[in-house]
This record gives sequence, C-alpha cells and structure tokens, in this order.
Amino acid sequence: MRASVAHPIAPPPALGSPRGFWQTEVVLLPRPATHVVWDMDGVLLDTERLYTQATQRVLARYGKTFDWALKGEMMGRPALEAARHLVETLALPLSPEGYLRESWAILETLMPTAAAMPGARALTDALHARGVPQAIATSSPRHLFELKTTRHREWFERFAVVVLGDDPRIARGKPAPDIFLVTAEALGAPASGCVVIEDSPAGVAAARAAGMQVVGVPDPALDRAAFAAADLVVDSLLALSPDDLLASTR
Repeated sequence: MRASVAHPIAPPPALGSPRGFWQTEVVLLPRPATHVVWDMDGVLLDTERLYTQATQRVLARYGKTFDWALKGEMMGRPALEAARHLVETLALPLSPEGYLRESWAILETLMPTAAAMPGARALTDALHARGVPQAIATSSPRHLFELKTTRHREWFERFAVVVLGDDPRIARGKPAPDIFLVTAEALGAPASGCVVIEDSPAGVAAARAAGMQVVGVPDPALDRAAFAAADLVVDSLLALSPDDLLASTR
C-alpha cells in the first residue's frame, strides 16, 4: 500500500451517527488530485448486491452457488469477460452469452431500483461545489447504465464525462488501463492529476496501470490484500472528505 490507510480496522459508523458528516482528520494522498474519476457499481450506486441477486437466481437453476471469492474475480471486468469466467469456473451448461441473456432479463427489473451508496451524493456534490471536474468510468454497457441511473438523472448530469464499457474507444477492459486513459483524455487532464475511486481489484489495477492515484472502497466481504496497490483504502465514502482527495503532503 502506498499511503496511510484511513481507519483500516474500525467499521464505518452507522447511518445517522451523531458525529459530523466528515471526519476531522485529513488523510492525504501522495500528490494533489485535480480531477476525480469514479467507478459506478458499488461506489456511486448500490448495484453489486443486485448483480449478486441476479447471478444467484440464474445459478440456482443449475444447482450452483455464487460466493465472494468468485464475485471478486469478476467485479469491474467487462460483462462478457466476467460471464466467461463464471461459466468456465462453475462449468455451467450454457454459453457466456446465454448466461448474460438470462441474468440481464432479471437485471432489467432490479437495476432501476438502485440506490446511491452511503456518502456518494454528498461527496460528489461537495467536489462539484468546489469546481472539481469529475468523471465516471464504468464497465457497464449503455443499456445497463440507463437502467441503473433511472432514479438519478439529475445527479449524474453533474459529471463532466461518462465513459461506458461498450465505448468503441476502449480496446481492453479493466484491469487494462484503457477506460481510464480514455476518460482522462476526455477530461483534458493528465493521468497523474486524476484520482480514481474503485471497489474492485481489477479497477485498482487498471487505475495504477494508467498512472493514476486510486482510493479503494472494498466491500467488507472482499480480501483487503487485493487492494494493496491502492494509495488509500477506506471502509466507506463516509470516511472521505474532499480534502482527502485534493490535499497533499508535498
């Protein structure tokens, strides 16, 4: 790990905690960020549990189970690549494309219910108020992005750039750096000035490969050792303030 870990052991405070919204302690990145790039699933929107529900419903038809070890290997990757890994690992009697058809039929109902992750709206609003350019770089294809953001149109209009997983400019998905390099170019920002907020090991690897700083926000069920390359790891966006991303030790 490249910098101090913010509250590495203590769990995030319960919603409605009487303390101030942001902690007073500032945890600094190695260098100041000028642009913030957000992953979406599990970072801005609470969609990972919806993916899990859909996957479990499909796998139950074939007598299979879905655990966090396998989910962690799939998170952040392009849909077809993740589906291929699932089908091969569990020896499912269907193609990756067939799995996606079954799961997406379920997701079409689940995804419009997606809620914001705790602290996500407040932190992005605070950064917007400071004039900090923000972007979304998600492996989600366009049709799923539209479903997930059904309840959040006004919020998502605040992001200067949105790059999706089916963008033709992206030759390789995470953990390759392509999506973040495309996003930086669209922002008109150097990679070194961007900080990425990610919840998957593949996303952390992609951000590092792009030459960006990265904050990991892993699900409690994921092994934190998989986030060793992150500059900072926090339990929740409630543990981050704008100063944690914009301040510097230098």
